[in-house]
Amino acid sequence: MTAKDDLYARYQGAHTAHREHQSACGDCTDTSRCPAGQRLFERFATLQDAYLNRQRPKRR
Repeated sequence: MTAKDDLYARYQGAHTAHREHQSACGDCTDTSRCPAGQRLFERFATLQDAYLNRQRPKRR
């Protein structure tokens, strides 16, 4: 597995964890999150940004 593949797997795993938490948590919505939900969302967003930045062609 390449680093790129690993980043994608972690990004997708974070997305799954966030959505599963949101589905089970009575306090979380799309715009408001409990502390645990906020941490999961931030992890997902950070990994998503890293993955998408790696996908962009490098300008020289």
